Amino acid sequence: MTRFDRRDFLALGGALVLTQATAQEKPASTPAPPPPPKVLPEAWLKAPSIPLWPGKPPGTGFKAQTLPADWTPVFLRNVSTPDLRVFRPDRPNGRALLVVPGGAYWFVSAANEGVDLASRMTARGFTVFVLTYRLPGEGWEHRADVPLQDAQRAIRVIRSQAARYGIDGTKVSVLGFSAGGHLAATLATDHAATTYAKIDAADELSARPFATALIYPVITMEKRWTHEKSRNLLLGEAPTEAEVQRRSAERHVDGNTPPVFIVHAMDDDAVPVENSLRMMNALREAKRPVEAHLIQEGGHAFGVGYPNTASAHWIELFSTWLARLS
Repeated sequence: MTRFDRRDFLALGGALVLTQATAQEKPASTPAPPPPPKVLPEAWLKAPSIPLWPGKPPGTGFKAQTLPADWTPVFLRNVSTPDLRVFRPDRPNGRALLVVPGGAYWFVSAANEGVDLASRMTARGFTVFVLTYRLPGEGWEHRADVPLQDAQRAIRVIRSQAARYGIDGTKVSVLGFSAGGHLAATLATDHAATTYAKIDAADELSARPFATALIYPVITMEKRWTHEKSRNLLLGEAPTEAEVQRRSAERHVDGNTPPVFIVHAMDDDAVPVENSLRMMNALREAKRPVEAHLIQEGGHAFGVGYPNTASAHWIELFSTWLARLS
């Protein structure tokens, strides 16, 4: 393999079952995603880093993976020390956004779902924290809890440093893409779960996001609709039914789930739109606030969107929605 494309990677998750309504021919005008950068963006390298954990993260078993010689560095792997990259606005609005890039729980997509989104949101006044989280397939024990441990800790660390960054600690929202959307949805529904022993004062703080945005998210681990690669790396090759249900976010929506914003393309051939529909329906049944935008075309991993298409407008829609929650 000489050229890496994120949608090619996600396709490795295996064949997905689509309903007749979504198995439609992709319009010829659907833009092709640009190739990923060959180097990490300068903005990423210059961004301050906050370690999530004061020492080693919870659990043991990490084993560094051998990467292909032509692996692109913007797809982060071998994450032994998770952290937050901080992007600060020129004119802060006092709000923080935790961004969780996707990557099928195989890698963390630092460019199109990290730096690119951070630049759009800092321009709107948000202080953005991009999470590099541990990947469950890299040897960690209790693999299904490892990403959630990092996400819970991230919200708590951000809140513990609210004064330093001039943000309102009560209004820390989370936004996740693809498998990062699964992690954001899991945080929204299982924020109060005890996944690690408290280690400092930050862990006394709530991990519940103020609001949650899910962009072409993996939601369910149920085999018919899930993304196979994400499921296998999170749960292993042969999870029990209890393990599947435990990490199917739509099964855990309740009255304490924060408001949710959803965007998904109907022609997504990697993560079926049924994932977002299932989450939306669960939120409606629980009478929780939800706004969903289903666009005709965009495929998967469109990041901040393609110019001159509906996918280019979701950030404005999200920002408007979030402002109305205050």
